[in-house]
Amino acid sequence: MIRLTEAYIIGAIIAYLLGIFIVPLVIYFSKKAGLVDTPNERKIHSEPISRLGGISIWLCVMLTFLFLVLLSYYPKGVGLSGIVVGGSLMFLLGLVDDIYNLNAKFKLFIQIAIATMVILLGVRMEVLYNPFGPEIQLSNAVSYIISLFWIVGISNATNFIDGVDGLAGSVIAIACAAIGIISLVVIPSSPISALVAFILMGAMLAFLTFNYNPAKIFMGDSGALFAGFMLATLSISGVMKDGSSFMYLPLLILIVPILDVAYSSIRRIMKGSSPFVADSEHLHHKLLHSGHSQNQAVLILSSVAMTAAILAIAIAGSLSKYYLFAIVLVGILILLSIVSKSIKKNS
Repeated sequence: MIRLTEAYIIGAIIAYLLGIFIVPLVIYFSKKAGLVDTPNERKIHSEPISRLGGISIWLCVMLTFLFLVLLSYYPKGVGLSGIVVGGSLMFLLGLVDDIYNLNAKFKLFIQIAIATMVILLGVRMEVLYNPFGPEIQLSNAVSYIISLFWIVGISNATNFIDGVDGLAGSVIAIACAAIGIISLVVIPSSPISALVAFILMGAMLAFLTFNYNPAKIFMGDSGALFAGFMLATLSISGVMKDGSSFMYLPLLILIVPILDVAYSSIRRIMKGSSPFVADSEHLHHKLLHSGHSQNQAVLILSSVAMTAAILAIAIAGSLSKYYLFAIVLVGILILLSIVSKSIKKNS
């Protein structure tokens, strides 16, 4: 029987191997069905590309998790059912949007409904760490508002940075590694949150094999909303729920999507437009407009994400060789993939 301590690595490997097999099938199916992302004035690609990468990411995570459950144990954790079910519903919402292009306000309404369900199932922040005194106990209403803002906000922030080949996947994979590691070292630890985070990391690394520039597939709203939702809920269940001094570390780990959504929203509001209307003025667009290539933009923002992740792990006091090796290995794999793709493209 597999032990939980072994499941992290095995889960990541299984999800990765499944992805290497599933992603090409999704690419083939979506092209046959005509479910591709066509170029327009906002897009930087010049030919139709599959936009159903979320299917492969979701399948890899769920099949791997189910396999580990059947093989070893039924894992129990705070809000686990909410995270799994809510993540699947967010994936379905994104999938429908990828196919039918839903109204932004309608999507937001459904996201709020999904997040509310998950919060009612126990995935919520109930206390806030106070460095100047005793922890702050949150009322049910305040707990709901803060948790809702975090879940919906991070889900959409992750979707916002999915505008350059390999960027969202790289940032997500690094964040998964960091959240997984910190979920294990905080007290009390959350092994289940760590397990799901490592599985998502493996699935994302497999997806990135086909997503770096020039991309053969995009994760689409289905993949970005699913991954963002998982990051938001796993950070609550693994790090933020009990109000320890580490509960603010996910703000650092997810600094790239948080800065992007904050910058984009403030800029749009100051222009008098809706913060939910898409444009081509995100951080990655700014880097492209300044003369950087897609790979350079991904390299810069991924380096920021990796630096933030390492700093978060250091703050958590987990500077053992094992944990540092894990996050550095993920970062090196991602950076090497970007560089190798750039070399091949220019050769």
